[in-house]
Amino acid sequence: MRYALQWVRSAVFVGQIYFMMLPIGIVFLPWALVSSRGANAACKAWCAWVRWTARWMVGVRTEVRGTPPRHECLIVAKHQSFLDIILIFASVPSGKFIMKRELMYAPIIGQYAMKLGCVPVDRGKRSQAIKKMIADVGRGRLRPGQLIIYPQGTRIAPGVKAPYKVGSSILYEEMAQECIPVATNVGLVWPRKGIMRHPGTGVVEFLPAIEAGLPKEEFMARLEDTIETNSNRLMREAGFDPDGVH
Repeated sequence: MRYALQWVRSAVFVGQIYFMMLPIGIVFLPWALVSSRGANAACKAWCAWVRWTARWMVGVRTEVRGTPPRHECLIVAKHQSFLDIILIFASVPSGKFIMKRELMYAPIIGQYAMKLGCVPVDRGKRSQAIKKMIADVGRGRLRPGQLIIYPQGTRIAPGVKAPYKVGSSILYEEMAQECIPVATNVGLVWPRKGIMRHPGTGVVEFLPAIEAGLPKEEFMARLEDTIETNSNRLMREAGFDPDGVH
């Protein structure tokens, strides 16, 4: 009975957060059409709504640890569910994501993502997309801010192992900016798939910066160790053993 009730609450919660994209998008549309600041404000308003309703509708609390960057940098983050996207974006002043191209055609999400300066990439053509993005940055066509990439390329369930892809190291080398790793445990309360939301606290943690200029191999080894070690720590803190998943 308790599980069924939580599922119903979760279904209502999921439905209303996607519905709220429409009125928030419409309210901010005039400002967003003339300024990326308007698009940024709209997305932050929606993130705040999601976090507020998650707390009292399904018992999901959210916490941001560490110091979110306010300067231009590369953010490389563990990706477990949509919740880590929400928390990271809400925490930085001018976040923009490297995202799947098909999302750019989604109603409201796609239009606002374009205004934010998000970078669409084709699956299977990631290296070409990154090179184009770097060229765009060099020509000043992308809005300054915090560029966010998920190094494993997709959402990864808690405890599941997946390789880190080369895109992060290419961006790190070409942009010549420091990298801010981000760990998370949000997949425990907001799974990567399905309706059910589980009461608890979803955490993202901004970790100490990795300085610019490291060799690719050293950077990738340090990045993966930092993100995975700290994500595992956050999951254990929440009562989940990531080493027990097979």
